[in-house]
Amino acid sequence: MTKVQPAKNDLNVFTSLPKTWQDWINENLARACSPLDMANSMARSGQHSMAVARAAIDEALRMRAAADGGAAAEPADSVFVAPQQMPYIDIERNRVAAPDREVELLFVLKQPQVILLGNVLSMEECDAIVAHCGTRYTRSTVTGEADGASVVHEGRTSEMAFIQRGEAEVAERIERRLAALAHWPAECGEPFQLQKYGSTQEYRPHFDWLDPDSGGHRSHLQRGGQRLATFILYLSDVEQGGGTVFPGIGLEVFPKKGNALWFLNTDANHQPDRQTLHGGAPVVSGTKIIANKWLRQGRYG
Repeated sequence: MTKVQPAKNDLNVFTSLPKTWQDWINENLARACSPLDMANSMARSGQHSMAVARAAIDEALRMRAAADGGAAAEPADSVFVAPQQMPYIDIERNRVAAPDREVELLFVLKQPQVILLGNVLSMEECDAIVAHCGTRYTRSTVTGEADGASVVHEGRTSEMAFIQRGEAEVAERIERRLAALAHWPAECGEPFQLQKYGSTQEYRPHFDWLDPDSGGHRSHLQRGGQRLATFILYLSDVEQGGGTVFPGIGLEVFPKKGNALWFLNTDANHQPDRQTLHGGAPVVSGTKIIANKWLRQGRYG
C-alpha cells in the first residue's frame, strides 16, 4: 500500500496544539495506542479535522524518534495508510463460489454495506453446531465500557455459548468457508459466539465496533484491533419475531435457517460507522439461535 507523505507545513501542527492535546497524544503513544484510533478520537471530538489529527500525531512520532535517537531525525513517512485493507464479499454475481459450497446473494445494501447470503450452511451443519453447544449456554453479557469486564445487561436477555477454534470439525469447516467468502484470514476472526433467544428475549440496538474512546473497549482492541465486519449465522427458523433490525436505516432481516447476514462495522479507514446500529428484535414465538463471527483488523488473541 502507498504511504501518504506529510505536507511540509504539517511539521509544526503538534506544537501548535493546546498542551492538553499534546499531553494526550504523548500519553497514548507511550501506551502504544493505534495512531489511527487516536486520530479518529480527535476528529470525533469536533475540535480537529482528521487531516490535522493525523499530521499532529505524525509530528509527535517523529519528535519521539528524534528524542530516542539523540539527534534530529529526518522526516519519516506518515504512519497512516489509505485506503486500509478491508474484508469484502464479492457482489459481482448473484451466486458466490465458496470452496465447498455455492452461496446465494439475496440482497445487497451498499451504504452501510449489509448483505444477506443464502445457503451458507446446510441444515445438517446448523443442527450439528446447535447440538455441539447442547446445555452450555449461560446468560449473555456485554463488554463493560469502564473496565472491559463481561457484565450482564438488561438490554441483552439471551443466553450464549462459545465454540473455540479447533474445538469442533464442523465449526472449523464453516470458519474456512466464511474466511473465503470474506477474503479475510480465519485467524483474524473471533471464536463463534452462539446466542439463543426464547420468547420475549431480545438484544436492544447496539454497535459491534469497539469504541477506542472507552477504557474497557481499548483493552479488547489490543487483542486484534477493531471489529471490521460481522457475520450473523441463522441456525434456526423462528415462528414469529426475532428479526435483526437496523433502526437508523429502516431495515429488518428475519431469520431463516442456513442464511447469514453480513455487514461492515467501519468505513474504509477503519473508523466506526454509526449507521451500523442494530439489534435483535424480541422473539414472539419459537426459539432463535444464531452464531456471531466478528472479523478483526489483525490476528485475534
